[in-house]
Amino acid sequence: MARDLRDKVILIAGASSGIGAATAIACAQAGMHTVLAARRQDRLDQVADQVRQLGRRALTVACNVDSDQDVTRLCDLAISEFGHLDAVFANAGYGLMVPVADTSDRMMRDIFETNFFGTMRCIHAALPLLRKNTNPTDKGHIIINSSCLSEISPPLHGAYSATKAAQDAIAQSLRAELTDEGIYVSSVHPITTRSEFLDRVAEHSPPEHADPFSKHMVVQTTQYVAKTIVRCLRKPRPEVWPYVPTRIGMAICTAIPSVTAYAMRKMMRSYQRQQSRQPTAQA
Repeated sequence: MARDLRDKVILIAGASSGIGAATAIACAQAGMHTVLAARRQDRLDQVADQVRQLGRRALTVACNVDSDQDVTRLCDLAISEFGHLDAVFANAGYGLMVPVADTSDRMMRDIFETNFFGTMRCIHAALPLLRKNTNPTDKGHIIINSSCLSEISPPLHGAYSATKAAQDAIAQSLRAELTDEGIYVSSVHPITTRSEFLDRVAEHSPPEHADPFSKHMVVQTTQYVAKTIVRCLRKPRPEVWPYVPTRIGMAICTAIPSVTAYAMRKMMRSYQRQQSRQPTAQA
């Protein structure tokens, strides 16, 4: 049977834009109250206004998931406001496009700090709260926003894909470890969405590498991805793949590594041809 989400409380990290903001609205439409966390308070307030217009409560907390103190404070405030927590969506993160050989230690550590360790901070802070819920067979739900690139790593995506593969690995282990505690664990594997995500990729990536493949990408709306997450909240399942053809493609790539290697070589050579056609800056 589908779970009734009315008056359930979900904490969403990375809720100021993109999939996080869309999920907050979709959860409110489903009857849930929201705890919205991100670094940009003004953007959080805008999302919270939309949640409240739907008749649901919203708590906003300026939070950087790179900070242990911020994430602990976030969960403390959530409990102070609502008294309990039913779901956590670890969504905060960013993308990076740079060749592996050009990825500095600092760049690698920074993206892991946010994408992977930020997820771990949210889990470590929220899990004790979920364990306090009284329903022994349904104490709550942890959802981790990974990526379709958790399964393969295209050129220039090595660091980003590594963080997403790490998130997926944690989700798989945690899912088994919490089975008998009545806590569900799901990972979400979206393709590129129409959002600020590519803008943030450009911010973090060298100009010559940022966004070279976007013209050829299949994209989805954040609202569509959010609907698949709400469906998972109602009927928990291990993985959410909003774009089914990608799931099929990833299965083939996993089963036949030579196909993956061939596709990645073609992609890299296409990128190199594109770079060779760029006008050379005049001295």
